[in-house]
Amino acid sequence: MGFNVGNLRNKIGNLGPIFLLYFLSITEIDTQFSDLFEILSFNLQIIIIYYWVLRNPSVIGNGNIFFAGIINDVITGLPLGTSSLCYLVVSLVASYIKNVTVNVTLFTDWFTFLIAIFFSNLTYIILILNFSEYEYNYIELLYNSFFTFLFFPAFWVVFNFYKKIVYIKYDD
Repeated sequence: MGFNVGNLRNKIGNLGPIFLLYFLSITEIDTQFSDLFEILSFNLQIIIIYYWVLRNPSVIGNGNIFFAGIINDVITGLPLGTSSLCYLVVSLVASYIKNVTVNVTLFTDWFTFLIAIFFSNLTYIILILNFSEYEYNYIELLYNSFFTFLFFPAFWVVFNFYKKIVYIKYDD
């Protein structure tokens, strides 16, 4: 059992997406640019979860996804478990898409990401309407979903570049 620098580098590189997910959950940054533009907001956590579960599921596990959602709910004041279930729905869609697709292209990932956003938002709306008195502006949800979908290709390229730099093992 010798010390392998490449293996250590892979393990440290695989922690990057997890740290980013937890950082975004704890800081409540959530990429809101409402000070600069009134309607510009997107959910980077959903992009991170979808991409890494789709491309390399060993990097972010469902336990980390659930716990990051719980932290996000506590920080943002949402009913406990709402973000966790929405994130797990995104993870479920990504796992399904990973099992049924053969070709890895930006277009197929982007199109199927729209399906993941739809089911995540559906879960969110059902949970908010049926299990809380929390009122949400649906136009903001629509804008957030649109910009999340719109920015996915940019982050897809960034995450692919990150994988090449850090030499993360591929599970494809």
